[in-house]
Amino acid sequence: MTQPAQTLPQNPEAALVQIVGLAILSGTVAGAVAFVHRWYARERIPNGVAILAGAGAVGISLGTWQTLQPFFTAGNPDVLTLSTATRNVASFVVAGVTAVIGARIGDRLTTNMAALSGATQLDDNVSRIVGAVGRMVTVTLPETIDDIDGYDAVPDETKETLAGSSFVFPRGITVTELKERVIARLEDDHGIGHVDIDLASDGTVEYLALGSRVAGLGPLLVPGTVAVAIRADPAFSAGAGDFVAVWRRTDDGSERVTTGEIRGVAEDVVTLAVDADDATKFDLEVGYRLETLPRHTRPEREFVTRLKSADERLGVATVEPGSDLVGLPVGSLDATVVAVRLADGTVETLPIRSRLLTAGDDVYVVAQPTVLRRIERSGATKSNVTEPERAKMKAEDGQNSAQ
Repeated sequence: MTQPAQTLPQNPEAALVQIVGLAILSGTVAGAVAFVHRWYARERIPNGVAILAGAGAVGISLGTWQTLQPFFTAGNPDVLTLSTATRNVASFVVAGVTAVIGARIGDRLTTNMAALSGATQLDDNVSRIVGAVGRMVTVTLPETIDDIDGYDAVPDETKETLAGSSFVFPRGITVTELKERVIARLEDDHGIGHVDIDLASDGTVEYLALGSRVAGLGPLLVPGTVAVAIRADPAFSAGAGDFVAVWRRTDDGSERVTTGEIRGVAEDVVTLAVDADDATKFDLEVGYRLETLPRHTRPEREFVTRLKSADERLGVATVEPGSDLVGLPVGSLDATVVAVRLADGTVETLPIRSRLLTAGDDVYVVAQPTVLRRIERSGATKSNVTEPERAKMKAEDGQNSAQ
Protein backbone atom coordinates (compact mmCIF):
# COMPACT_ATOMS: atom_id res chain seq x y z
CA MET A 1 0.00 0.00 0.00
CA THR A 2 1.50 3.33 -1.07
CA GLN A 3 2.10 5.96 1.63
CA PRO A 4 0.70 9.40 0.74
CA ALA A 5 3.39 11.99 0.04
CA GLN A 6 3.97 14.83 2.51
CA THR A 7 2.60 18.18 1.40
CA LEU A 8 2.29 21.62 2.94
CA PRO A 9 -0.69 22.31 5.21
CA GLN A 10 -3.89 22.99 3.31
CA ASN A 11 -5.55 25.59 5.65
CA PRO A 12 -4.43 29.25 5.25
CA GLU A 13 -3.62 29.77 8.94
CA ALA A 14 -1.20 26.85 9.07
CA ALA A 15 0.38 27.88 5.78
CA LEU A 16 0.94 31.46 7.05
CA VAL A 17 2.53 30.20 10.25
CA GLN A 18 4.84 27.96 8.25
CA ILE A 19 5.88 30.81 5.91
CA VAL A 20 6.65 33.07 8.88
CA GLY A 21 8.64 30.32 10.57
CA LEU A 22 10.68 29.67 7.44
CA ALA A 23 11.31 33.43 7.08
CA ILE A 24 12.67 33.60 10.63
CA LEU A 25 14.85 30.57 9.93
CA SER A 26 16.23 32.18 6.77
CA GLY A 27 17.02 35.46 8.51
CA THR A 28 18.70 33.69 11.43
CA VAL A 29 20.91 31.55 9.20
CA ALA A 30 21.85 34.49 6.96
CA GLY A 31 22.64 36.63 10.01
CA ALA A 32 24.89 33.95 11.44
CA VAL A 33 26.73 33.58 8.14
CA ALA A 34 27.14 37.38 7.87
CA PHE A 35 28.47 37.51 11.44
CA VAL A 36 31.14 34.90 10.73
CA HIS A 37 32.00 36.43 7.33
CA ARG A 38 32.55 39.92 8.80
CA TRP A 39 34.56 38.53 11.72
CA TYR A 40 37.03 36.59 9.60
CA ALA A 41 37.02 38.46 6.25
CA ARG A 42 36.58 41.95 7.77
CA GLU A 43 34.16 42.96 5.03
CA ARG A 44 30.42 42.91 4.45
CA ILE A 45 28.91 39.72 3.03
CA PRO A 46 27.44 40.07 -0.50
CA ASN A 47 23.63 39.97 -0.64
CA GLY A 48 23.72 37.05 -3.07
CA VAL A 49 25.63 34.89 -0.63
CA ALA A 50 23.26 35.83 2.21
CA ILE A 51 20.20 34.97 0.14
CA LEU A 52 21.77 31.69 -0.90
CA ALA A 53 22.41 30.75 2.73
CA GLY A 54 18.90 31.66 3.84
CA ALA A 55 17.16 30.02 0.90
CA GLY A 56 19.30 26.93 1.37
CA ALA A 57 18.08 26.58 4.93
CA VAL A 58 14.49 26.90 3.74
CA GLY A 59 15.04 24.32 1.03
CA ILE A 60 16.45 21.85 3.52
CA SER A 61 13.54 22.49 5.90
CA LEU A 62 10.91 21.96 3.25
CA GLY A 63 12.54 18.74 2.21
CA THR A 64 13.28 19.38 -1.43
CA TRP A 65 13.47 15.71 -2.25
CA GLN A 66 10.14 14.98 -0.56
CA THR A 67 8.57 17.82 -2.52
CA LEU A 68 9.88 16.52 -5.83
CA GLN A 69 9.36 12.83 -5.15
CA PRO A 70 5.56 12.85 -5.81
CA PHE A 71 6.25 13.94 -9.38
CA PHE A 72 7.74 10.49 -9.93
CA THR A 73 4.99 8.69 -7.97
CA ALA A 74 1.54 7.95 -9.39
CA GLY A 75 -1.66 8.79 -7.58
CA ASN A 76 -0.72 12.18 -6.07
CA PRO A 77 -2.89 14.78 -7.82
CA ASP A 78 -2.57 17.28 -4.92
CA VAL A 79 1.10 18.00 -5.65
CA LEU A 80 0.40 20.13 -8.69
CA THR A 81 -2.32 22.26 -7.10
CA LEU A 82 -2.09 26.05 -7.29
CA SER A 83 -2.20 26.48 -3.50
CA THR A 84 0.80 24.17 -2.97
CA ALA A 85 2.90 25.95 -5.61
CA THR A 86 1.91 29.36 -4.22
CA ARG A 87 2.98 28.44 -0.70
CA ASN A 88 6.35 27.13 -1.96
CA VAL A 89 7.06 30.26 -3.99
CA ALA A 90 5.93 32.56 -1.16
CA SER A 91 8.17 30.75 1.31
CA PHE A 92 11.28 31.27 -0.82
CA VAL A 93 10.45 34.90 -1.69
CA VAL A 94 9.89 35.89 1.93
CA ALA A 95 12.99 33.91 2.92
CA GLY A 96 15.10 35.90 0.43
CA VAL A 97 13.92 39.21 1.90
CA THR A 98 14.52 38.15 5.50
CA ALA A 99 17.92 36.75 4.53
CA VAL A 100 19.08 40.21 3.41
CA ILE A 101 17.69 41.79 6.59
CA GLY A 102 19.27 39.12 8.78
CA ALA A 103 22.62 39.56 7.02
CA ARG A 104 22.64 43.30 7.73
CA ILE A 105 21.75 42.71 11.38
CA GLY A 106 24.51 40.09 11.71
CA ASP A 107 27.05 42.37 10.03
CA ARG A 108 26.14 45.29 12.30
CA LEU A 109 26.24 43.04 15.37
CA THR A 110 29.79 41.96 14.53
CA THR A 111 31.12 45.50 14.12
CA ASN A 112 29.39 46.69 17.30
CA MET A 113 30.79 43.81 19.33
CA ALA A 114 34.29 44.52 18.02
CA ALA A 115 34.00 48.20 18.85
CA LEU A 116 32.70 47.56 22.38
CA SER A 117 35.17 44.81 23.25
CA GLY A 118 38.20 46.45 21.63
CA ALA A 119 38.93 43.31 19.61
CA THR A 120 41.92 43.61 17.32
CA GLN A 121 40.68 41.12 14.73
CA LEU A 122 38.75 43.92 13.01
CA ASP A 123 40.06 47.19 11.67
CA ASP A 124 38.96 49.86 14.12
CA ASN A 125 38.28 52.32 11.32
CA VAL A 126 35.85 49.89 9.69
CA SER A 127 33.56 49.77 12.72
CA ARG A 128 34.12 53.33 13.89
CA ILE A 129 31.54 55.77 12.55
CA VAL A 130 32.53 59.42 12.49
CA GLY A 131 31.24 60.87 15.75
CA ALA A 132 30.01 64.18 14.37
CA VAL A 133 26.99 66.12 15.62
CA GLY A 134 24.39 67.11 13.05
CA ARG A 135 23.13 65.77 9.77
CA MET A 136 26.40 66.35 7.90
CA VAL A 137 30.11 65.82 8.61
CA THR A 138 32.22 68.95 8.20
CA VAL A 139 35.99 68.54 7.81
CA THR A 140 37.99 71.74 8.35
CA LEU A 141 41.58 71.78 7.14
CA PRO A 142 44.22 73.20 9.51
CA GLU A 143 45.75 76.63 9.04
CA THR A 144 49.23 75.08 8.83
CA ILE A 145 49.83 72.59 5.99
CA ASP A 146 53.18 70.78 5.87
CA ASP A 147 55.15 69.40 2.92
CA ILE A 148 55.72 65.68 2.40
CA ASP A 149 59.41 64.84 2.51
CA GLY A 150 60.63 63.42 -0.78
CA TYR A 151 58.02 65.16 -2.97
CA ASP A 152 58.00 68.56 -4.65
CA ALA A 153 56.30 71.21 -2.57
CA VAL A 154 52.79 72.39 -3.39
CA PRO A 155 52.69 76.10 -4.37
CA ASP A 156 52.13 78.49 -1.48
CA GLU A 157 49.08 79.94 -3.26
CA THR A 158 47.40 76.53 -3.17
CA LYS A 159 48.21 76.07 0.53
CA GLU A 160 46.76 79.51 1.34
CA THR A 161 43.59 78.63 -0.53
CA LEU A 162 43.18 75.32 1.28
CA ALA A 163 44.17 76.52 4.77
CA GLY A 164 41.08 76.75 6.95
CA SER A 165 38.70 75.61 4.21
CA SER A 166 35.91 73.15 4.97
CA PHE A 167 34.52 70.12 3.15
CA VAL A 168 31.03 68.76 3.82
CA PHE A 169 30.22 65.05 3.59
CA PRO A 170 27.14 62.94 4.39
CA ARG A 171 26.87 61.55 7.89
CA GLY A 172 27.03 57.85 8.76
CA ILE A 173 30.39 57.03 7.11
CA THR A 174 33.41 55.49 8.76
CA VAL A 175 36.66 57.27 9.48
CA THR A 176 38.38 55.35 6.70
CA GLU A 177 35.71 56.32 4.17
CA LEU A 178 35.88 59.96 5.28
CA LYS A 179 39.66 59.97 4.89
CA GLU A 180 39.40 58.54 1.37
CA ARG A 181 36.83 61.15 0.38
CA VAL A 182 38.93 64.04 1.71
CA ILE A 183 41.98 62.76 -0.21
CA ALA A 184 39.92 62.35 -3.39
CA ARG A 185 38.55 65.90 -3.04
CA LEU A 186 42.03 67.37 -2.64
CA GLU A 187 43.48 65.40 -5.54
CA ASP A 188 40.61 65.90 -8.00
CA ASP A 189 39.53 69.47 -7.23
CA HIS A 190 42.89 71.04 -6.42
CA GLY A 191 45.36 68.96 -8.44
CA ILE A 192 47.26 67.68 -5.40
CA GLY A 193 49.49 64.72 -6.21
CA HIS A 194 50.00 63.19 -2.75
CA VAL A 195 48.11 63.65 0.51
CA ASP A 196 49.21 62.56 3.99
CA ILE A 197 46.40 63.13 6.48
CA ASP A 198 45.40 61.94 9.96
CA LEU A 199 41.76 62.17 11.06
CA ALA A 200 40.35 61.88 14.57
CA SER A 201 37.19 59.87 15.30
CA ASP A 202 35.09 63.06 15.15
CA GLY A 203 36.46 64.11 11.76
CA THR A 204 39.02 66.60 13.07
CA VAL A 205 42.17 66.88 10.96
CA GLU A 206 45.15 66.21 13.24
CA TYR A 207 47.85 66.35 10.57
CA LEU A 208 47.95 67.35 6.90
CA ALA A 209 50.87 67.36 4.48
CA LEU A 210 50.76 67.73 0.70
CA GLY A 211 53.04 66.92 -2.22
CA SER A 212 52.77 68.06 -5.82
CA ARG A 213 52.03 65.73 -8.70
CA VAL A 214 54.93 64.58 -10.86
CA ALA A 215 54.88 66.61 -14.08
CA GLY A 216 57.25 66.94 -16.97
CA LEU A 217 60.37 64.95 -17.77
CA GLY A 218 62.73 66.30 -15.11
CA PRO A 219 61.34 64.41 -12.09
CA LEU A 220 61.65 61.12 -13.99
CA LEU A 221 65.33 61.49 -14.86
CA VAL A 222 67.85 59.47 -12.90
CA PRO A 223 70.41 61.58 -11.00
CA GLY A 224 73.44 62.19 -13.18
CA THR A 225 71.46 62.23 -16.43
CA VAL A 226 69.94 65.05 -18.47
CA ALA A 227 67.52 65.26 -21.37
CA VAL A 228 68.61 66.75 -24.69
CA ALA A 229 66.73 67.26 -27.95
CA ILE A 230 68.58 66.56 -31.18
CA ARG A 231 67.72 66.28 -34.87
CA ALA A 232 67.85 62.64 -35.84
CA ASP A 233 65.98 59.94 -37.72
CA PRO A 234 65.26 57.04 -35.37
CA ALA A 235 64.60 53.55 -36.64
CA PHE A 236 61.07 52.56 -37.60
CA SER A 237 58.79 52.03 -34.56
CA ALA A 238 61.54 53.17 -32.17
CA GLY A 239 60.03 54.96 -29.21
CA ALA A 240 60.34 55.89 -25.58
CA GLY A 241 62.41 53.40 -23.62
CA ASP A 242 64.62 52.23 -26.48
CA PHE A 243 68.40 52.48 -26.03
CA VAL A 244 70.26 53.93 -28.98
CA ALA A 245 73.79 54.74 -30.05
CA VAL A 246 74.17 58.26 -31.44
CA TRP A 247 76.40 58.60 -34.53
CA ARG A 248 77.67 61.79 -36.21
CA ARG A 249 78.96 62.14 -39.75
CA THR A 250 82.61 63.27 -40.10
CA ASP A 251 85.06 63.80 -42.94
CA ASP A 252 86.52 60.36 -42.29
CA GLY A 253 83.14 58.62 -42.14
CA SER A 254 81.21 58.64 -38.88
CA GLU A 255 81.94 58.58 -35.18
CA ARG A 256 79.98 57.42 -32.19
CA VAL A 257 79.04 60.30 -29.92
CA THR A 258 77.36 58.55 -26.99
CA THR A 259 74.51 56.28 -26.02
CA GLY A 260 71.20 57.26 -24.55
CA GLU A 261 67.57 56.36 -23.98
CA ILE A 262 64.79 57.72 -26.15
CA ARG A 263 62.22 59.64 -24.10
CA GLY A 264 60.17 61.14 -26.93
CA VAL A 265 59.96 61.51 -30.71
CA ALA A 266 58.35 64.42 -32.63
CA GLU A 267 58.97 64.23 -36.38
CA ASP A 268 62.74 64.69 -36.79
CA VAL A 269 63.34 65.85 -33.18
CA VAL A 270 64.27 63.16 -30.69
CA THR A 271 64.56 63.68 -26.93
CA LEU A 272 67.29 61.55 -25.37
CA ALA A 273 68.26 60.90 -21.75
CA VAL A 274 72.07 60.86 -21.65
CA ASP A 275 74.81 61.20 -19.05
CA ALA A 276 75.30 64.79 -17.93
CA ASP A 277 78.94 64.76 -19.10
CA ASP A 278 77.85 63.91 -22.66
CA ALA A 279 75.31 66.71 -23.00
CA THR A 280 77.92 69.15 -24.38
CA LYS A 281 78.94 66.80 -27.23
CA PHE A 282 75.89 67.65 -29.35
CA ASP A 283 75.69 70.33 -32.03
CA LEU A 284 72.31 71.93 -32.65
CA GLU A 285 73.04 72.41 -36.36
CA VAL A 286 74.05 68.80 -37.05
CA GLY A 287 71.79 65.88 -37.84
CA TYR A 288 72.54 62.57 -36.12
CA ARG A 289 71.94 58.93 -36.92
CA LEU A 290 70.51 56.65 -34.26
CA GLU A 291 71.32 52.97 -33.99
CA THR A 292 68.88 50.99 -31.88
CA LEU A 293 70.66 48.74 -29.40
CA PRO A 294 69.45 45.43 -27.92
CA ARG A 295 67.31 45.86 -24.87
CA HIS A 296 69.24 45.55 -21.64
CA THR A 297 67.97 45.99 -18.12
CA ARG A 298 68.90 49.05 -16.07
CA PRO A 299 67.39 48.21 -12.69
CA GLU A 300 68.62 51.34 -10.95
CA ARG A 301 67.08 53.64 -13.56
CA GLU A 302 63.80 51.78 -13.65
CA PHE A 303 63.60 51.79 -9.86
CA VAL A 304 64.15 55.54 -9.54
CA THR A 305 61.75 56.34 -12.38
CA ARG A 306 58.96 54.18 -11.00
CA LEU A 307 59.49 55.39 -7.44
CA LYS A 308 59.21 59.05 -8.40
CA SER A 309 55.89 58.45 -10.13
CA ALA A 310 54.42 56.22 -7.39
CA ASP A 311 52.57 57.05 -4.18
CA GLU A 312 55.33 55.47 -2.10
CA ARG A 313 58.67 57.05 -1.40
CA LEU A 314 62.05 56.06 -0.01
CA GLY A 315 62.76 57.00 3.58
CA VAL A 316 65.42 56.33 6.20
CA ALA A 317 64.59 55.53 9.81
CA THR A 318 67.35 55.44 12.42
CA VAL A 319 66.97 52.87 15.19
CA GLU A 320 67.93 54.73 18.35
CA PRO A 321 68.80 52.97 21.65
CA GLY A 322 65.72 52.12 23.69
CA SER A 323 63.29 52.65 20.81
CA ASP A 324 60.43 50.32 19.91
CA LEU A 325 62.29 49.05 16.82
CA VAL A 326 65.18 47.54 18.76
CA GLY A 327 64.95 43.75 18.59
CA LEU A 328 62.14 43.68 16.01
CA PRO A 329 62.57 41.58 12.85
CA VAL A 330 62.68 43.35 9.51
CA GLY A 331 59.58 41.47 8.37
CA SER A 332 57.46 43.03 11.14
CA LEU A 333 57.66 46.49 9.51
CA ASP A 334 54.67 47.40 7.38
CA ALA A 335 56.91 48.50 4.53
CA THR A 336 59.39 47.23 1.97
CA VAL A 337 62.88 47.23 3.48
CA VAL A 338 65.44 47.63 0.70
CA ALA A 339 68.58 47.99 2.83
CA VAL A 340 69.95 48.28 6.36
CA ARG A 341 73.11 50.23 7.12
CA LEU A 342 74.89 49.19 10.29
CA ALA A 343 76.62 51.56 12.68
CA ASP A 344 80.03 50.61 11.23
CA GLY A 345 78.93 51.62 7.72
CA THR A 346 78.28 48.12 6.37
CA VAL A 347 75.22 47.98 4.10
CA GLU A 348 72.97 44.92 3.86
CA THR A 349 70.77 45.03 0.77
CA LEU A 350 67.40 43.29 0.82
CA PRO A 351 67.84 41.80 4.31
CA ILE A 352 65.97 38.64 5.23
CA ARG A 353 62.69 39.07 7.12
CA SER A 354 64.04 37.41 10.27
CA ARG A 355 66.95 39.83 10.54
CA LEU A 356 66.69 41.65 13.92
CA LEU A 357 67.15 45.41 14.12
CA THR A 358 69.74 46.77 16.54
CA ALA A 359 70.48 50.22 17.91
CA GLY A 360 72.37 52.36 15.41
CA ASP A 361 70.89 50.72 12.29
CA ASP A 362 69.64 52.93 9.47
CA VAL A 363 66.65 51.25 7.82
CA TYR A 364 65.88 52.20 4.20
CA VAL A 365 62.19 51.54 3.55
CA VAL A 366 59.77 52.17 0.68
CA ALA A 367 56.25 53.00 1.87
CA GLN A 368 53.58 55.67 1.86
CA PRO A 369 54.31 58.84 3.85
CA THR A 370 51.90 57.92 6.67
CA VAL A 371 53.65 54.59 7.24
CA LEU A 372 57.08 56.20 7.07
CA ARG A 373 56.15 58.72 9.76
CA ARG A 374 55.03 55.91 12.06
CA ILE A 375 58.26 53.95 11.49
CA GLU A 376 60.40 57.04 12.10
CA ARG A 377 58.58 57.75 15.37
CA SER A 378 58.97 54.12 16.43
CA GLY A 379 62.71 54.37 15.80
CA ALA A 380 63.09 57.39 18.08
CA THR A 381 64.16 56.93 21.71
CA LYS A 382 61.12 56.72 23.98
CA SER A 383 62.38 59.60 26.12
CA ASN A 384 62.33 61.83 23.02
CA VAL A 385 58.69 61.06 22.25
CA THR A 386 55.98 63.14 23.89
CA GLU A 387 53.01 61.52 25.60
CA PRO A 388 50.48 62.52 22.83
CA GLU A 389 52.81 61.12 20.18
CA ARG A 390 53.22 57.88 22.16
CA ALA A 391 49.43 57.48 22.44
CA LYS A 392 49.05 58.14 18.75
CA MET A 393 51.74 55.59 17.92
CA LYS A 394 49.92 52.94 19.95
CA ALA A 395 46.65 53.70 18.17
CA GLU A 396 48.28 53.52 14.73
CA ASP A 397 50.08 50.30 15.61
CA GLY A 398 46.76 48.77 16.69
CA GLN A 399 45.10 49.75 13.42
CA ASN A 400 48.04 48.41 11.44
CA SER A 401 48.01 45.04 13.23
CA ALA A 402 44.29 44.73 12.58
CA GLN A 403 44.82 45.29 8.87
